[in-house]
This record gives sequence, structure tokens and C-alpha cells, in this order.
Amino acid sequence: MDSPPQGYRTNVGICLADPSLTKIFSASRIDIPSAWQMPQGGIDAGEEPRAAAFRELREETGVTSAEIVAEAPVWLTYDFPPDVRTKLNARWGTDWKGQAQKWFLFRLTGNDDEINLNGDGSEKPEFGEWTWMTPKEVIEKAVDFKKPVYEEALKHFAPYLQSDPAASS
Repeated sequence: MDSPPQGYRTNVGICLADPSLTKIFSASRIDIPSAWQMPQGGIDAGEEPRAAAFRELREETGVTSAEIVAEAPVWLTYDFPPDVRTKLNARWGTDWKGQAQKWFLFRLTGNDDEINLNGDGSEKPEFGEWTWMTPKEVIEKAVDFKKPVYEEALKHFAPYLQSDPAASS
């Protein structure tokens, strides 16, 4: 499936790993502090998914020192819960069922101090705090309706991620 399904907003998902590819960036939403997620965002008209992924990474985290390690081979979708669908479609003036996401695994090539939750200043900040998490923690802390997509994306990226030696006893 090279093109996204109809009725879904096209979007990119960004799995930003630390330089050693052991931990993943996750951040809490300003509007829902208990909701932790990986960066994501819409693909603009005429924009290629890879370009959208670099743009969203910069807009949401301020990170420009990163390289793409892998791309999920298929579009992954999730449906909005009814209350979320109503709120977002009212904001966007659309009637999307959910989002179809093209996922990318990035490796941070710079330092943690490059991460700035005000992003590049071009968009309103979305995140209040961030941390590095294991893939398992990223899935556990995600909102329920995003967990299946996170599980699927992280399955695609598992061959590239290293296990954290500090996590084993």
C-alpha cells in the first residue's frame, strides 16, 4: 500500500532515537499532560513524506541534527475517538476518520541540548516536557487509540534499535 487510505488525514510519525539507538524521544502534550507521544504532523499539499518528517521534527523539537535510519514500508492508520474527531475536524474544517501515518526512524546526530520544545518558533508549542524512553515505555505511556500504531511502527524499527545494556540486570 503505497498510498494512504481515503478518509484519513495524511501525516508523518517521527521516532527520534538517541545517538546510540537505545532510547526514543517522547513528550507530554501541553493540552493533555498525561498524554505522551512521539512527534507527528500533517503533510502539506505537494510535500513528500520525508520532507514533512524533517519539517515536523524541526517544528516540534527544534532538532535539525538528525538522520533517517529507516522508514516504515506501509501507511499506518488510527481512528480518532468520537470526541477527538469532533474537536479536530471542527478545528481543521474537515471530516477525517483518523490519520494515515508514514513513520520514520531518526537518529539524533547532535546533543540533547539541541532539543527545544518551543521548536523552531514557526508553530505553537505542543509539548510540555520530554524524556528518553524505551520502546516499551513509549507504548505504555501513549494514549490508547495510538498504541496499536506505535506498536506496529516500533516493530518495523526494532531491527535498527539497540537494546539498552543498562536495562538488563
